[in-house]
Amino acid sequence: MDLGIAGRTALVTGSYRGTGAAIAASLAAEGVDVLVHGFEPGQPDAVVADINASAAPGRATGVVGDLLTDEGVDRLMAAVGTDLDIVVCNYGLAEGGRWATASDDDWFDSYNRNVMSAVRVARAAMPLLTGQGWGRIVLLGTVGSVRPAAQRPQYYAAKGALPAITVSLAKELADTGVTVNLVSPGIIATAEVMERLRGRPMEEVFGMSTLTGRPAETGEVADLVTYVCSNQAASITGTNLRIDSGTAEAVSP
Repeated sequence: MDLGIAGRTALVTGSYRGTGAAIAASLAAEGVDVLVHGFEPGQPDAVVADINASAAPGRATGVVGDLLTDEGVDRLMAAVGTDLDIVVCNYGLAEGGRWATASDDDWFDSYNRNVMSAVRVARAAMPLLTGQGWGRIVLLGTVGSVRPAAQRPQYYAAKGALPAITVSLAKELADTGVTVNLVSPGIIATAEVMERLRGRPMEEVFGMSTLTGRPAETGEVADLVTYVCSNQAASITGTNLRIDSGTAEAVSP
């Protein structure tokens, strides 16, 4: 299927590693020129080199900026320039902690990392996208927004704000040609997750099972994000799309 986004330019935050790197590669495979983001100089280099050494028709360029401050996002957007069509707010951090141990600073820091980082980038990109009449903003959440665990309460609470932000921003950008969506993965088969599993049942390790019998692959999450960025997804906006291998155990609109 031709997704119709070849020649577009995408910024993927936190794409110097993990799921963000997979999203950048998936977009490049569709002919999108990808801005691979890191917080520090040198962080994006390996992912940029991998994409540009592949057969992907899209090219990769590294950009740097600290998403935790307004000044850092200003620096990032200066590097991005004015040629921008797609923004994937992938960056986030699932730090540990329990109700009895997470401090006030932990709660504020989690909100800054998992909510305000995306808000700053989306807000800065809005004029570029609306000015051209076509654009895609995709936020990365977690299925934990609808089934939070006891541990990491500050993380799940922060990520729980993203569905509301997605709908609000989609309404703000109605009739501009810019869509806004949230992709919410469950457990992803990263190297760290697979090391913890070591062939053991997911329920034993993570306290949950999946209907597919396995966690989602990073490439599967990335390809869903890429589809949401496509021309074919023009009527999908203000939506929370779960890719959780059937772990949500809930009926929701």
